Amino acid sequence: MSTLNTILDLSAYPIDDPDFRAECRNTLARTGALVLPSFMTPKAVEQVRQDGLEKQHLAYYTTNQHNVYLSESDPAFGEDHAHNQKVTSSKGCITDDVIGEDSPLRILYNAERFRDFMSYVLDEEQLYEFADPLSSITLHYADEGQELGWHFDNSSFATTLLIQKPVDGGVFEYVENMRDADRGEMNYEGVERVLKGEVKVKQLSMEPGALVLFRGRNAIHRVTPTEGDITRMLVVLAYNTQPNVALSETARMTFYGRLA
Repeated sequence: MSTLNTILDLSAYPIDDPDFRAECRNTLARTGALVLPSFMTPKAVEQVRQDGLEKQHLAYYTTNQHNVYLSESDPAFGEDHAHNQKVTSSKGCITDDVIGEDSPLRILYNAERFRDFMSYVLDEEQLYEFADPLSSITLHYADEGQELGWHFDNSSFATTLLIQKPVDGGVFEYVENMRDADRGEMNYEGVERVLKGEVKVKQLSMEPGALVLFRGRNAIHRVTPTEGDITRMLVVLAYNTQPNVALSETARMTFYGRLA
C-alpha cells in the first residue's frame, strides 16, 4: 500500500513546513502559476503512467469548437469578433470512478496533509471533492494533433500533474491578466491580438511528476497540439471551495459521455 511518503518527494517539498508553504503561496499570488518539478516520485509517476496506458481504451474522446470565454456566441457581435471566434479543443479522458483505490492519485487526492497544504497555498479555508462520481480525479490524454484551444477558466484555480510528456508539442502557453472577470472586463481587443498571434506568450516548462497550480480565470491559456506518437498524459486534481458541488449533468455528458 502506497503512502504519501512514497508518492511525494517530501525532502525536496516539505509540505508541512510553514516557510515552504509561505514561499509557494507567495509565488502563486505574485505570478498566478506555481510549478513544483519532480513533486511526485518517479516510481509513483510510472505506476500512474502504466495504469493510464492500460485504461486508455476506456477514455471518452471529444472534439469541441468553443470561444475563449467558454460561453455561447453573442449575436450582437459578428462571427469574427473576439467573443465569437471559435477555437478547437480535443482530448480523451478517464474519470474518477475508473481510478483505482490503490492508485497514488487516489491516495494523494484524499491525503489530509496534501489537502491542507493546497488550502494554504491557494488561500482557501478548505477544499472539498466533487459530489458527483466522475469529476474529482481525471486523467487526460492528448494523442498526436490533439490540443486545448485558447480559453479562460471558469474556476479560480486548476491543479494538475504531468504524467507523460509527448515527443514534441503539448506546450502550456499563457498570457496573464488578460481580462478582469469579476469586473466584467473581457478585453476583446487584447484577446483578438492573442488569437492573431500578435502577443508574446509565456510558457510553463514541466516534466513528468511536476505539480502545477494555475490561476486561469483571468489568464488566457492553451496547450499546443501534441506532436509525435507518444500521448501526452495529464492528471487534473479537481477541488471545490464549497461542499456538495457537482458538475452539471450537461457538463458531464459533454466532457465524459456519461453521468455515472
